[in-house]
Amino acid sequence: MVRVASPTSGCAPEGLEDELDPTAYLRAAESAAGLLRDPAVADAWDQPSALPEFSVRGLSGHLAAQVFATRRVLGEDGVDDAPLDLLGYYAHSEWIGADVNDEINVRMRERGEDIAAEGAAALAAQVDAAVEDLRTTVPEVEAERVVRFSGRALRFDDFLITRMMEIAVHSDDLAVSVGVDTPALPPEVVDPVLSLLSRLAVRRHGQAAVLRALSRAERAPETIAAI
Repeated sequence: MVRVASPTSGCAPEGLEDELDPTAYLRAAESAAGLLRDPAVADAWDQPSALPEFSVRGLSGHLAAQVFATRRVLGEDGVDDAPLDLLGYYAHSEWIGADVNDEINVRMRERGEDIAAEGAAALAAQVDAAVEDLRTTVPEVEAERVVRFSGRALRFDDFLITRMMEIAVHSDDLAVSVGVDTPALPPEVVDPVLSLLSRLAVRRHGQAAVLRALSRAERAPETIAAI
């Protein structure tokens, strides 16, 4: 189930919960794997990316991490803690709004570099192997299972949405960085990602700012970036 809390009430309003097909995450992971196999990624491997202080290499590692994290979580036992909803999960995310040189972002870049240390071809092969494993394991997991990620408990289907958002955003970053088209993701991926981002944007900038950005160019704010 998609459990994005209402930005005004703090709970999911009736009628806004939709079933999340777990294969949606697999479509996102397959898309990331395909992008990482693109020769343009290997060609630009040691170049700066479109993100400040991130190399293409490190950004590729960070994108791959969104696949590896799911396999890692599934290899761990579930937890008994009460899960956070999605907005609660992101309320505890130190990286949102952090400066590019803050420790949390430095560690993130270093982690991406470590993951990509064996090179473009090796990374692509590792992601392909992880996706193949996940095709079997992800559909078998109960959506209600509570997992722990980044020190916080959340339901497995909500965890998948967080990884889908990361894949969607960083696939665009990587595609722009290496000069290829951003991969088109299917509606079952894009819809929950945009739902999450819109609610995060409302929480960060307010309803009026988001409404104007989406409907009134003459009154649109400079940014409604959600993260």
